[in-house]
Amino acid sequence: LDTLSSVLHSESDPLVTARPEDVDSIGADLRDLVLFLYIQSYKRLLPRSHKDSAAVADVWPSTSAFDGYLSALSPLQLVRSNTRRFMPSHADEEAHQLSYLQKHLANILSLLSEHVEEEGKESMVLTIEGFEHLGFLIHFGDKGSEGVPLSQAAPFFANSDPDMPAVPVLASQVHDWLLEIIAASLEHVSEKNSAKESGSPSSSDQDIAMSDASPSSAKASQSARSSFFIEGVSKSSYVKQASDLKNSSVKVINCHDSVIYVLAPLRYATIYGCSDATIVLGAVGKAVRVEHCERVHVILASKRVCIVNCRECIFFLGVNQRPLIVGDNHKLQVAPYNTFYSQLEEHMTEVGIDATINRWHEPLALGVIDPHDSLSHPAGVADAQTESAACLDPDQFTNFLIPNWFEGEPTKSTRNNPFPLPDPYFTSQQRNVIALKPNQGLQTLTL
Repeated sequence: LDTLSSVLHSESDPLVTARPEDVDSIGADLRDLVLFLYIQSYKRLLPRSHKDSAAVADVWPSTSAFDGYLSALSPLQLVRSNTRRFMPSHADEEAHQLSYLQKHLANILSLLSEHVEEEGKESMVLTIEGFEHLGFLIHFGDKGSEGVPLSQAAPFFANSDPDMPAVPVLASQVHDWLLEIIAASLEHVSEKNSAKESGSPSSSDQDIAMSDASPSSAKASQSARSSFFIEGVSKSSYVKQASDLKNSSVKVINCHDSVIYVLAPLRYATIYGCSDATIVLGAVGKAVRVEHCERVHVILASKRVCIVNCRECIFFLGVNQRPLIVGDNHKLQVAPYNTFYSQLEEHMTEVGIDATINRWHEPLALGVIDPHDSLSHPAGVADAQTESAACLDPDQFTNFLIPNWFEGEPTKSTRNNPFPLPDPYFTSQQRNVIALKPNQGLQTLTL
């Protein structure tokens, strides 16, 4: 139910607006739950295998650096070895999703339909209420827009009188209409891909050599449904503030040896394929997904976080739900939230994060590592339980200082970490603060 509430299409749904402790008592609409369970059969596109495995072996070691664990490639090595040409593009993933919907549409509509009998014949019809639940999977509207209600986009419900119940429509009629829409969307995606392949490759299609990368070589772009991409930042600092991002979803992709600040109220955030970086996210109202990362420090305030296939990462969390840990993870650590910036509490209030609830120390490792789904899983090894995360030693806990870029701050701006620290971490923090103050009354030692 927690996960379902983070992906529901209706912002006014009682499950979406519920406090964490009330989720179980409120429950979910059965139609949303059935659709959510059905689409668990969707499999994301996997990278195509590298044509020159010998070249990969020359660059990347064939064994993992982790004691007692051997693997063909670590998650990030896998991402790098399958260069941008072999990784699915956003258009590829969109086409894959549309094809899935096309294949399964009849089943999906049957789950939302009602059986009626007229003149001795049984048929399946969709009410306007049942049809609206397709908004879970389908969005109508221009790029970056909030879209229009699904029923208003459909010709058979568009002019319904709000004071009169709309007449149910045959499911077969809805099926045919949606198949036409999906086919047209697939054709549009295909045309975009063809134009891209026939033209010169763009900067986003090429790998950025780490030694040559500069802030100017990084890609930042806005896409459909207000998704903002930060891609290829290397050996630099990168900052985005609320004025740059209007309730966006942000994806931080393939960034290395950098410090990245996204100090804004967000809906969703994804961190993918990053290494040796520190990434600070503002307030994320729905969920954060961190995947295929190595040696990354992630600092975030969010309702939910899901960690997938990561290694040697530390997560400084202010989260209202238990952190979910899925897939092939190794040597992860979690710690309480450790920073603030002047607009943090304002952004948290805007997206509905409760600073009095922080479940950072309750990571939940889900399921087993499936060798058929996990690309980095060693061949011939039986399914193993997903590895959880350890709590960071309080002696290693420090505050992270965000530079003050904001001018003309409001008088009620955030001046401290809004998430209360557990006693051992608070003690360690105070000890570090005292240690950093100039020693008074002590003679300077000359070596």
